[in-house]
Amino acid sequence: MADAIRVLSMDAVHNAKSGHQGMPMGMADVATVLWTKFLKYDAARPDWADRDRFVLSAGHGSMLLYSLLHLTGFKAMTMKEIENFRQWGSKTPGHPEYGHTPGVETTTGPLGQGLATAVGMAMAERSLAARYGADLVDHRTWVVAGDGCLMEGVSHEAISLAGRLKLAKLTVLFDDNNVTIDGAATISETGDQMARFKAAGWAVKAVDGHDQGAIRRAMAWAIKQDKPSLIACRTKISKGAGAKEADPHSHGYTLFDKEAVDARAAMGWTLPPFEMPDDVVKAWRAAGRKGGRARRAWELRAKASPQREALHRALRGEFTEDAFDGLEAHIAALASSPSANATRVWSGEALERLVPAIPEMIGGSADLTGSNNTQVKGAKAFDHPDYAGGYVHYGVREHGMAAAMNGMAVHGGVIPFSGTFLAFADYSRPAIRLGALMGARVIHVMTHDSIGLGEDGPTHQPVEHLAALRAIPNLLVFRPADGIETAECWRAALEHRQTPSIMALSRQKTPAVRLAPADRNLSAHGAYELAAATGDAQVSLFASGTEVAIALGARDMLQAAGIGCRVVSTPCWELFETQGADYRTEVIGGSPVRIAVEAGVRQGWERFIGEDGGFIGMTSFGASAPYERLYREFGITAEAVAAEAKAKLRA
Repeated sequence: MADAIRVLSMDAVHNAKSGHQGMPMGMADVATVLWTKFLKYDAARPDWADRDRFVLSAGHGSMLLYSLLHLTGFKAMTMKEIENFRQWGSKTPGHPEYGHTPGVETTTGPLGQGLATAVGMAMAERSLAARYGADLVDHRTWVVAGDGCLMEGVSHEAISLAGRLKLAKLTVLFDDNNVTIDGAATISETGDQMARFKAAGWAVKAVDGHDQGAIRRAMAWAIKQDKPSLIACRTKISKGAGAKEADPHSHGYTLFDKEAVDARAAMGWTLPPFEMPDDVVKAWRAAGRKGGRARRAWELRAKASPQREALHRALRGEFTEDAFDGLEAHIAALASSPSANATRVWSGEALERLVPAIPEMIGGSADLTGSNNTQVKGAKAFDHPDYAGGYVHYGVREHGMAAAMNGMAVHGGVIPFSGTFLAFADYSRPAIRLGALMGARVIHVMTHDSIGLGEDGPTHQPVEHLAALRAIPNLLVFRPADGIETAECWRAALEHRQTPSIMALSRQKTPAVRLAPADRNLSAHGAYELAAATGDAQVSLFASGTEVAIALGARDMLQAAGIGCRVVSTPCWELFETQGADYRTEVIGGSPVRIAVEAGVRQGWERFIGEDGGFIGMTSFGASAPYERLYREFGITAEAVAAEAKAKLRA
């Protein structure tokens, strides 16, 4: 059965002349034991909610997973798909992609990300088990990780977080083959991985990764532990490949025609490519059906449970009809009594209305709770042994936090949000990008969104970050201007079920700009006319966040000078792009002068102001000083905006 994985992986890579057969061939014994003896799944129902999660963190070895899905009988993974490995339109892309291939639990490939994402899956399982009981939620998360995964810095964050939370239903199967692309792993890594995991609070064990009896005993040991577990599986890369077995250079496509023939001979495999012996297929298909009994028993328990509807609604990612009633009442109160405040404070007020109404929301912060305003009153910590809490203390682990939130989201039943400073999006960015690729509903609260944070200086003042995040496809970047926009942006973020979001929020206070109630969520349109011109609009000002108030001040000056000026608030460019062409044309307008105002770099604003439009913002890093002084020194003032408009009109 293990050789079937080896041969399929070798054949697919050889056929594509691209890919990596080394890891699948090396970990075939470990995978065979796991998928036949321990993993809880039903190949006929890949979406069974209480299945175990299998994460191939070493995503380059995707043929290991594709072989398992085909052999166990996942309907979508036909032999034709195996033959089309890495080809256009196939369900067998070079690295596993969530939402593209049934049976793939998360997108992997960037090393370490799968391991960190799996921590979030294990967290989601514990949260749901605490809420709905072990009768409905009781499954494990299994991870295959290699040397590269454990070298990446995010692995340290993930390992230490999982150890601190005592996530006992998480097991990492370490492909301990001492191989990296450049050669033996020891040319760059001589650390003791088992000691490292043990120091982080994990149970650890080492086995021969080709002794199926030892592997089985180790997995049986792992599921009895009261902490996360690591099984270091000493393997030979490209096991079974004859002369190429254990060759550090057999990581990728190196089994050419002669080597593939030699490998078949070494394994005693006589069938031609992409053909499997009937008895092997029969044994694998039986393994794929074995979990059907457990799945049907779970369905009966779920059907009889009074929490059935709540659980299924949470897993579907849907809301109750009254989920946003408190938020809408909050918006109405803000409209009737406008006041100045930081948008991070208004975000906290919005969360006070949302979190009690949407129990699936689990918040957190990278050790910046008081700054991010992400913990609502009365929220308890998510922690061992009671995982019912709705707030995670992630510590200073931005990358691990963002990846864990991806894992929670793709697991289902949980809507994660958590906070850090916008400048530290650089630490989170790889996971943010992966979440966008997967369409994971994760909300990244990022406060201190400009030079407006003041005295902490340019190390903490984001300048290029909004542009960098807006460049990521399928990511909503919200930068609200006041309390009403902040509340509207939260609702829009929650209602987009297949898109992660950034909430860029200010440290400094800013006045209310929405002074009247609206009959719809204006921020959900991405951009809208906030203030019309009196008379012909000679100037259109476009702004986001705290600079909207500056644009309104400039409008007053221009109108006083007899120059018609309108202001457009742009809380979310990405949502604006989804609006109809007529709406976008109307909002941008036909003013001869268009100027953008934002305390960041210009990049991207051309979509509103054109190549010849004016821009008031940043062209350098910031500085350390009170924010009022910084705005003056960098020329981001109403006076500067008005002067730019007049200069453009004269030109």
